[in-house]
Amino acid sequence: MSTTTHPEATIEAHPTLPLITITREFDATPEQIIKAHLDPDLYIRWSGPKDLTGRIDYWDARRGGRWAFTHMRGDEEYSFYGSFHEITDDKIVQTFTFTGEPDGVSLETMTVEDLGNGRTRLIAQSLVDSMDSRDAWLRSGMEVGVRDGYAKLDDLLAGDAL
Repeated sequence: MSTTTHPEATIEAHPTLPLITITREFDATPEQIIKAHLDPDLYIRWSGPKDLTGRIDYWDARRGGRWAFTHMRGDEEYSFYGSFHEITDDKIVQTFTFTGEPDGVSLETMTVEDLGNGRTRLIAQSLVDSMDSRDAWLRSGMEVGVRDGYAKLDDLLAGDAL
C-alpha cells in the first residue's frame, strides 16, 4: 500500500438537523476498516484519545448484538454501550450511548468507500435527538477522540495488526 499523508478527519454539523458527519481517508481496504470497527481486540487498541486506555466489557458484533467498552485515565472511567443493527461489507449501523448521558442515544451509520489503490474513505454519521444534544457532543471533546483514534488506527494499519 502507498504511504500517504492523511488529512485530518473532517467533523461537520448539519445546519438544520441534529446530525454530525465525520469523513476520513485511510491507506487501507474497506475490509480492513470494517474489521477494525468490528473486532473487539482491534477496536479497543485504536478508539479514543491517545491518553486513555480501554477495555471491552462485552462485544457481540452481529445484527442484534450488543457492545460496551470503557476508556480509563487514572481513576476516571468513561463507559459507552450500544447495539449493532446492520453489518455489511461496506456499512455498520449501531446505536451509541455514553453511560454519563443514558438518555442521549445516537444512531451511528458508518460507510466505507473503496477509492482504489488500497485507499478507503470512511463516512460516519451520528444522528442525535436534538440540536442541543448535537452541540453538546461537539463541545464534549469528541474531536480529540476522533482524530487521536484515527491516528492510532493508521499506526495499526501500517503494522501487521490488520
